[in-house]
Amino acid sequence: MFDLYNNAYGNYASDPYRQVRIETYGQDFGQTSWVTTEESLEIPQLLDLGPDSSVLEIGCGSGGYAVHLAEKLGCQIVGLDINEPGIRSAKELAQTRALGSRARFEQCDVSKKLPFDDKTFDAVFSNDVLCHVPGRLDLLIEMLRVLKPAGRMLFSDALVIGGMVSAQEIAARSSIGFYFYGPPGENERLLKQARFSQVRTRDTTENAARISKKWHDAREKRKVELVTAEGIANFEGLQRFLSCVHTLTSERRLLRYLYFASKAS
Repeated sequence: MFDLYNNAYGNYASDPYRQVRIETYGQDFGQTSWVTTEESLEIPQLLDLGPDSSVLEIGCGSGGYAVHLAEKLGCQIVGLDINEPGIRSAKELAQTRALGSRARFEQCDVSKKLPFDDKTFDAVFSNDVLCHVPGRLDLLIEMLRVLKPAGRMLFSDALVIGGMVSAQEIAARSSIGFYFYGPPGENERLLKQARFSQVRTRDTTENAARISKKWHDAREKRKVELVTAEGIANFEGLQRFLSCVHTLTSERRLLRYLYFASKAS
């Protein structure tokens, strides 16, 4: 198993990691996902966010995107993540930007009951995180519970099976953590079973193919600095992981979809 998240979040402020994010995404939100900057900028529109919105992010990582939303929109946002270095970096970032009253972060295992009352949030979103979480239906039900009537939900899943994948490729793709792979249509089925309405999907596989290639190449250019930070074995393991993601998505043997839904009013 290779360490992506502790290194990325623990070294959030390190210049080589920051330069990798800028070269990969164009805009630095502290990302470790397959979300393009264009997609990041579209999410507030898809969720109809504004200064009066209360928002929950499932899997906020180091908090850069949540802080960006709080700063640009003036909304109230809570970010949850199981990774302690990520939450520590997120809290530090919010304090540095003087946004602690609008952007709050908590370490949380979202496979368990979410620590909020019913009908708390106007919107809930999660970027490339639900694939890590056991009990996806239970989490979707919890996301619905904490949404207000007519609230909006969005999540992405980059592990929808689109073709033949070998055992070796599954091992490489799963080498940074615990994952669930699903067939086409399964997320739509689970969303309807959780009683979400107006379910819509968008194929964003091309985004994952493009980001994984840029991420790999940006890291390769800074090999010396990154090997010093994370060790040669981990560096090479993450490079193999990113190459595998690029191959599987560019050949459409693994697909990435964006899912939108709402809670009935």
